[in-house]
Amino acid sequence: MCNACVIESVKNNMLSRRGLFRAAATGAAATVIASTTGAVGSAFAATPASVKDLTHELYEEFPTFFGNQQFFREQKFNHAEHTFNLFELRFSEHTGTHLDAPLHFTADGQSVAEIPVGNLVVPLAIIDIRAKAAENADAQLTPDDLKAWIAANGDIPTNAAVALNSGWSAHLGTDKFRNADAEGKMHFPGFHVEAVQFLLENTTAVGIAVDTLSLDHGISPDFAVHNTWLPAGRWGLEAIANLDGLPATGATLVVGAPKVRGGTGGPSRVFALV
Repeated sequence: MCNACVIESVKNNMLSRRGLFRAAATGAAATVIASTTGAVGSAFAATPASVKDLTHELYEEFPTFFGNQQFFREQKFNHAEHTFNLFELRFSEHTGTHLDAPLHFTADGQSVAEIPVGNLVVPLAIIDIRAKAAENADAQLTPDDLKAWIAANGDIPTNAAVALNSGWSAHLGTDKFRNADAEGKMHFPGFHVEAVQFLLENTTAVGIAVDTLSLDHGISPDFAVHNTWLPAGRWGLEAIANLDGLPATGATLVVGAPKVRGGTGGPSRVFALV
């Protein structure tokens, strides 16, 4: 057999094997999702047309709930001297775009590592309260907002994440993101406790998300939403980004939560498949 024929035969064989491996990998991924969620069809009904990043870039000056710096890094190796770069990081679990695990507000709830992976790849329902948030920084997402969404879009999907879009993400990099008054009290939107009670009683939602620094609105004196939602075994996402332009329903949320043993949460890479 000629050399060219041998090369062509090997190439075709490799391409055929690649196709086989690709199909196997796709099938394996579907099997994993099916085993954890039991709902491949609902999570991946069609090949996503696009992927949208819902994560803010984390940096030293990223605004925090308590106001002080919560992200630090020190370069331990650099390319000029060592031929590679390596940073040592130190940060609060609740910095940047991050996940709140049930353990954050319970004595013995699920840690971030114990949240089933099937509860981190879920349908996304987005509730738009930008109009009232623009008029009132202390605006809250209420049961009426949820009922209006349901009337317009149908039931909240099974095992969904319900995200509040207040438009607050656009204020990152300005003082208005924390929006603290002269007394240090912050003013930004969040969920109303009655809204999360509605979700617990009427839906199977596994998570909620906000584009602000807290699941509770900024002026909340008692973390009522945290203390109601997280002890029920649900999770929350704070400081989510780029909800504008996503459909009210139909996207799939993927939460790349850190798998830290005993962790109460952590900075996460979050994106939507549309």
